[in-house]
Amino acid sequence: MDRTLKALSLLLSYPSPELQQAMPTISSVLGSDGRIAAKLRRGLRSLADSLAVDDLIEVQERYVSLFDRSRTLSLCLFEHVHGESRDRGGAMVSLLETYRDGGFELSTSELPDHLPVLLEFLSTRSAKEARETLADAAHILQALAERLNRRASPYATVFAALLQIADSRADAGALAELRAVQDVNQDDLEALDAAWEETEVRFGADPNSGCPQVRGMLSRMERPVDRRAVS
Repeated sequence: MDRTLKALSLLLSYPSPELQQAMPTISSVLGSDGRIAAKLRRGLRSLADSLAVDDLIEVQERYVSLFDRSRTLSLCLFEHVHGESRDRGGAMVSLLETYRDGGFELSTSELPDHLPVLLEFLSTRSAKEARETLADAAHILQALAERLNRRASPYATVFAALLQIADSRADAGALAELRAVQDVNQDDLEALDAAWEETEVRFGADPNSGCPQVRGMLSRMERPVDRRAVS
């Protein structure tokens, strides 16, 4: 198991009492991975350490404010490439089938394209497969890192670390498209309401629909997931 990817998955998960208790272990794991620059490792440990001791309600409110209230910071990867289009449904079906073919049934209420779920899946893959999969999503990771940096959020270090593990530059055209999307401030409730007024999600029948990056990502997922926590 790639314990760093597992730790990053947990770091991006919704804060809970159990997760707070695990933060010292998560901090230790993230502080020892040489693939990540020393400055980023310090940032990751600082984030984990603060999540361990800060008031849980406040930590949860910050998490929701960032990742649940703003579409541009959504942790659901297909949100950034498909929005609410029909292609998103097809890509979601493909990902579910990939998980199931590998013997992995989702045990959470999160969607299959939720980044923490994907990272947990990748934590059991070879380094090459995990790196290539993260490289496929590098434009999304880069855009999220930039948006979080503008908010001075320590969560930006998680995405910067994932980009270093991917060891790949984001596709310039795909990144430019994401940068062109209006990044709504999560405190602007009126603008947020307008941004969420989209058409109903329709899950299409074609599991191969979707962008090339997503198809490439799915093609490398073949083995089952071990859902045990970092130990």
